[in-house]
Amino acid sequence: KSFLNHTAYLPCYFPNSPKTDIKDLRVFWQKGDVEVVHEVSYGQEKDDNLSPRYINRTKMDMEKWTLQLLNAGVMDEGQYACIVQHRDKGSAQVIHTSECFLHIIANYSQPEIAWLHTGDLKPKEHLSLSCSSSGGYPEPKQMTWLISDENKTQRLLRPMDVSQDAGTKLYNVTSKLNITLPTNIPTNISCFLHLGEQLGNLVSVPLGV
Repeated sequence: KSFLNHTAYLPCYFPNSPKTDIKDLRVFWQKGDVEVVHEVSYGQEKDDNLSPRYINRTKMDMEKWTLQLLNAGVMDEGQYACIVQHRDKGSAQVIHTSECFLHIIANYSQPEIAWLHTGDLKPKEHLSLSCSSSGGYPEPKQMTWLISDENKTQRLLRPMDVSQDAGTKLYNVTSKLNITLPTNIPTNISCFLHLGEQLGNLVSVPLGV
């Protein structure tokens, strides 16, 4: 996993690296089946075969056998393979292959609740709210509304409108809530953005009604 615009570290897990002279090896990384990301050919870094979008964006740490991918973006997410070839009597034989999957994470903004109507509300009228969060990745799981008073707490699941920016590939999400205005009891309304087990939840500042 790597945060958006940070350096991603992709391990090669080459077990024989201490015993093998780098000058006898050709090491290259590729994304999917077609894009060459980085190449070290018999001790020399080469960029002849690299996909244009990876030129000047990679560094190979030959001691740790880890590729550094600079300024990682959503378009870099995917499967990577590290392939090691050994030169033996003129021909190169593959002696090691490993794969890893790069996941990109971009932090969503704190969810924010907004009123969708103007003017004063009277008891038993409908309360209309929206909750929005923006600029995140990957796509969130769901958004939940929490309505709490001194007696009980309700969880309400409402449809989530999700849009993706065509350029950055980041997501913006909005959910709307329509409920009858509570009467005579102070009520707090919050919304939770669920990002999945590993990324946790984001919660809005409670709205007091």
